[in-house]
Amino acid sequence: MPRINGLSKQLADRLSPPDQFLTIKKNTFLFQQGEKVKELYILLSGKIQIGKISPDGRELTLRFCDVGDIIGEFIFDEEEVSYIVDAKVVEDGEVAVVKQKRVRDELMDDSKSIIELLKHSNLQYRKDQTKFRDLVMFGKKGALYSTLIRLSNSYGVKKVDGIYLDVNLTNQEIANFCATSRESVNRMLNDLKRDGIIGIEKGRITIYQLDYLKTEINCENCPVVLCSIK
Repeated sequence: MPRINGLSKQLADRLSPPDQFLTIKKNTFLFQQGEKVKELYILLSGKIQIGKISPDGRELTLRFCDVGDIIGEFIFDEEEVSYIVDAKVVEDGEVAVVKQKRVRDELMDDSKSIIELLKHSNLQYRKDQTKFRDLVMFGKKGALYSTLIRLSNSYGVKKVDGIYLDVNLTNQEIANFCATSRESVNRMLNDLKRDGIIGIEKGRITIYQLDYLKTEINCENCPVVLCSIK
């Protein structure tokens, strides 16, 4: 099993070997809102997006998971807890599955590892909450600006004239990060392009004035570990 992102080697070794390996297919779900939390997953290949789908079908993407990421919520006690987000497969791949009960039993006398795993879960929760905060406080435009800032932290490549976003995303995928329509995102991106804030060439975005985006949403300059798409 590969190195688990964000966890010490000692803790990763305690989670090995996994209880099983699971093949994942595009456009299926690893888990969905309302299902009981029973396992932790480590992404071995492919790509998974974490998000929520509203009752009327609108999609809000919170973050992408990379190879080596641990997916799911660690539950310290045996109380039944349900997922509050969806894990949708966007690229075929494979995950390693580790049962929560086994993790609890393994770490019962290892408080240091339990605290480390709880901190890791809390970090993912804080990432999601900052995304919700931007959407609620600043609306769709703020959500777009926040998404562009997060993309620059995760995929930005510094160029002479700005920050090039080295990632393939359609306007619909960007819209899903903002819980809005593709048409609204098209309009807002065109406004930013017209004002010289960003450039768009062959579907790739370059941010020319990152400070403008930060000022518009009263950016608090959160640590990059919180302000990212991953």
